[in-house]
Amino acid sequence: MAWAVLVVSGVLETVWAIALDRSSGFSRLAPTAVFVVALALSMIGLGYALRTIPIGTGYAVWVGIGAVGTAVVGMVALGEPATVVRVVCLLMIVAGVVGLKVFH
Repeated sequence: MAWAVLVVSGVLETVWAIALDRSSGFSRLAPTAVFVVALALSMIGLGYALRTIPIGTGYAVWVGIGAVGTAVVGMVALGEPATVVRVVCLLMIVAGVVGLKVFH
């Protein structure tokens, strides 16, 4: 259960990161509200997961999911460049996250 919550919390990290960008410095209400809710839920989920998953593993997985998710959204939906080098780097992050889970 802790791993499922950790994955959802990582996805919520992507949500709050994108909402933070879209809030234009907290000047737009809807993205700011999404940011606050997603941030709170993400942190609560991370805290729950870290009750049974070691901090080093849990935090690295959470950050990895959020970083890769945010970068993918940036490339797919926000017009950021999707170069081969960027994709390879993201795949290395995914490999590291998978490795942390497998060798936990």
